Amino acid sequence: MLDTIIIGNGPAGISAALYIQRAGLKSLIIGKDSGALAKAEKIENYYGFVNPISGKELVSNGLLQAKRLGAQYINDEVTGLSYDGNFMVYTANKNFSSKSVLIATGKVKNKPRFKGLEEFEGNGISYCAVCDGFFYRGKDVVVIGNSDYALHEAKELLPLVKSLTLLTDGNNLTINVPPSIKVNRKKIRSVEGTDFAEKISFEDGSKMHTDGIFIAAGSASSSDLAKKIGAEIDKDNIVVDENLHTNIDGLFAAGDCTGGMLQISKAVYEGSKAGTEIIKYVRS
Repeated sequence: MLDTIIIGNGPAGISAALYIQRAGLKSLIIGKDSGALAKAEKIENYYGFVNPISGKELVSNGLLQAKRLGAQYINDEVTGLSYDGNFMVYTANKNFSSKSVLIATGKVKNKPRFKGLEEFEGNGISYCAVCDGFFYRGKDVVVIGNSDYALHEAKELLPLVKSLTLLTDGNNLTINVPPSIKVNRKKIRSVEGTDFAEKISFEDGSKMHTDGIFIAAGSASSSDLAKKIGAEIDKDNIVVDENLHTNIDGLFAAGDCTGGMLQISKAVYEGSKAGTEIIKYVRS
């Protein structure tokens, strides 16, 4: 079993890994891409660089530094997280167990845009199959998404619901969908209902009835993962204490996903602090 799994390979996650590795613990970094930082062409307000550096180069250098110290790294998408005294991290290709987890995936919220989405959030629209699937037992539900994360959510719901349809919202599928899941590729116009979401209208004028809608567009965000095991969320930020510890024992968060100043320097500090706290936690 690993001492810790770091979800995210940006400044916060890598900074934590540097401290954890130098303490002689076993860490695994899981990252799918370089996130928003990789799109920064020039960074010139970060300490120690006489000349501007690109975000892509900064991320690459940090990952090479962590690897040099012995950190394991896999390029994969995290689709789920569970906790039963130890943590289980689910990816598109494999599952891993650890004593602690650091969420450091930045703050990208994959939210489709159509009329009625915000109106019915919490009233027929959910962002977590593990959290809310129980309430839709024996009902007809849909999952909106087209990638591994959507498939993971759909599989969580299948044993509970009467029927399940995957809505791609006009996007191409990037996954192989089993026959037990229906697929609808139409572009969504709106969600309609009275006090509760009841039907979905498509751009071609057609409609379908639904008892529940689960949003799983793109990849799982930091708050999506945290919610799955009951971590406290405030306005899409993961709530942490002064030691970057969440309300779940052994679960830490650092970087943009905790809110505040969305800067590299803040992410590096929080990653470093989380790394030292994870060392204390694992050793205790």
